[in-house]
Amino acid sequence: MLLNLHVKNLAIIEELDVDFNDHLNIITGETGAGKSVILGSVNLALGGKVKKEMIRQGADYALVELLFEINDKQCADKIKEAGFELEDGQLLLSRKITAGKSVCRINGENVTQASLRMLGSFLIDIHSQHEHQSLFSKEKHLELLDQYAKEEIGTYLQEISRDVAEYQQIVNELSKGKMPKEERLRELSFLEYENQEIEEAAIKPGEGDALEREYRHLSNAESVRLSLGQAFGILSEGEQSVSELVGRAARIMAECKEPDERIKGMMEQLSDADSIIHDLNRDLSDYLCEEPLDQERLLEVEKRLDLIQRMAAKYGNEEEMARHQKENAEKILKLKNYEAYEQELLCKKEGLEKNLFKICSEVTRIRKKYAEELSAQITDTLYELNFSNVQFEIRFKELDHFTKNGRDEAEFYISTNPGEALAPIGKVASGGELSRVMLALKSVFAEHDQIPTLIFDEIDTGISGRTAQKVSEKLSLIAGSHQIICITHLPQIAAMADKHYVIKKRVEDDHTTTSITPLSDKETTEELARILGGARITDTVRDNAREMRQLAEQYKKSIKKTV
Repeated sequence: MLLNLHVKNLAIIEELDVDFNDHLNIITGETGAGKSVILGSVNLALGGKVKKEMIRQGADYALVELLFEINDKQCADKIKEAGFELEDGQLLLSRKITAGKSVCRINGENVTQASLRMLGSFLIDIHSQHEHQSLFSKEKHLELLDQYAKEEIGTYLQEISRDVAEYQQIVNELSKGKMPKEERLRELSFLEYENQEIEEAAIKPGEGDALEREYRHLSNAESVRLSLGQAFGILSEGEQSVSELVGRAARIMAECKEPDERIKGMMEQLSDADSIIHDLNRDLSDYLCEEPLDQERLLEVEKRLDLIQRMAAKYGNEEEMARHQKENAEKILKLKNYEAYEQELLCKKEGLEKNLFKICSEVTRIRKKYAEELSAQITDTLYELNFSNVQFEIRFKELDHFTKNGRDEAEFYISTNPGEALAPIGKVASGGELSRVMLALKSVFAEHDQIPTLIFDEIDTGISGRTAQKVSEKLSLIAGSHQIICITHLPQIAAMADKHYVIKKRVEDDHTTTSITPLSDKETTEELARILGGARITDTVRDNAREMRQLAEQYKKSIKKTV
């Protein structure tokens, strides 16, 4: 479950730190206090999209941290399979956002946004107003059904996705191959020309670098010989050459009578210098006697380098050239033996079609089986959510083509009034009805998945009175096996809280800040009275709030006895 949320410098939040409890956590507050920012901060820490304006004005960065306690073995195994270790049974997800980038971390280790999103899918299921709208999409309906049937259908869907990708590739290849014979011959001629050009160039790995070095050596050879010749002249030619001067100095110093140790040392140094200059003169003379610049070789290297550069511009480096040649060879083989190649593709296509028809048929059977089961569970749950005459079913349509999900199109149909024909859910359901349908789905899925934390925002859209009471009871029932964090403005739902938090916005020194505070029992009653009474809170309103709390506690005790 989610133990702690820490937010710093995000939107109107300067710094916020809140510890959550298990079961049902309720968050209330005035409109505009920052309830949506709380949900947004959780989304950010789970790898959601970042906008620069999210950073609080005047701050250099924003930070969101989520600390989880993992008690479920299956969830812990998934985290380990993803390559992350728990520390004392806990997992810390964090995201730091600056103007130019965001840094994601898991237990202090830098990770990608994708890693945050993947782990988030194990840990939290967020339901918001946006998700209501997803019920208008038939694609979402099929996705939800497949999620419900995932234990039996998952392997089949993986095989379908793989086969459909290969099938589509073959269809595209066959489509490309349907070209006039003259065009095919032109393509064949062009490919053969390219391969012949690469073969004749015969460029070896590293040849270009070696020739570049040789070219620099050859092109500089003349100026090098001129410099060395001048140096040789200074060192050895004429009466005032360095060699003659050093030799004369050595002879003069040799005339010193009874030299001391210091003078002997200088004499040895001069003798060494004379020897070094003599050796250097010999080496310079040998170098200058060698063959002069080979202009023919220089032209040959220039020509070869020019070819290598032209080929690189056309085909890439040596490795890319070899790959291009190999791909061309495969295409040439196909074009020369196109009829046989086409027949091979057609055989593969036929085999894939047979297999896809078989698997898709099995997937349809599984989906219809689970659709009946899911429809019955959703109908029962909708009754519990104050739909007294509801009918719900999942209808199928067979597509005339293959998709990565098979050949099925599924759509939710509902009737919420007696005598009313079933119709697509997006056409007949109101906002409040959509909220309850989604809650029904969540409650059914909560019994089948291992996601420990559910977050509900605006689950109370379009409902009130008895319906709101039913929704609160359903949330409390789900909270028996899951941690729920619910943002609401309805007293019926807030009264059911196992832990109640209030969000408040305040202005200090022209700066707006938001805080979230856990409430005591007395403070919870006062907050309920505020929601019930609005601007004026009377003793009667407070009595109503206390009674709502008492009734909620009685209901929670009753469901504990039946579980």
